[in-house]
Amino acid sequence: MHADDKELLYQFQNPATKEKAFAAIIRKYQEKLYWHIRRLVVDHEDANDVLQNVFIKVWKGLEGFREDSQLYTWLYRIATNESLTFMEQQKKRSAVSLSDVEEGLSNKVRSDSNFDANRLEWKLQLAIQQLPEKQRVVFNLRYYDEMPYQEMSRILETSEGALKASYHHAAKKIEEFIKSH
Repeated sequence: MHADDKELLYQFQNPATKEKAFAAIIRKYQEKLYWHIRRLVVDHEDANDVLQNVFIKVWKGLEGFREDSQLYTWLYRIATNESLTFMEQQKKRSAVSLSDVEEGLSNKVRSDSNFDANRLEWKLQLAIQQLPEKQRVVFNLRYYDEMPYQEMSRILETSEGALKASYHHAAKKIEEFIKSH
């Protein structure tokens, strides 16, 4: 664990410095977590809502954090689970099939004011939205966050082999999507 994370956790345990330590944790990890969430839920407002829920859970759970893993790993696990829960609620709320939800995410990408279908990064975003949920999470963590499989394994509680297979399948699907569009 990073020395400064250890120090922040130590300060969080002290009632006199608890809020200051939590604010420092937010400052340190907010942007990384936001972009991780945003790549999963796509919409800015939804990402902000999910991020707020993440930090509420962190506040409530930080005293019980056992330091079995890095603080960063624990935060990403919460952010990933909150994002998946949010997407699951969206599916239930709209009572439509997963393909309709994925189409909705694709439409959000297309309706973005910066969207240009000829630009490769937008094709990449559209391709990512076509992936099954688990492959999308694995692809985002590996491609954007450059996260090692070992770290992903702790966050997603899945074997490294399964993650490598998911990433490989996701990359193949994305390549095929980009070639065909």
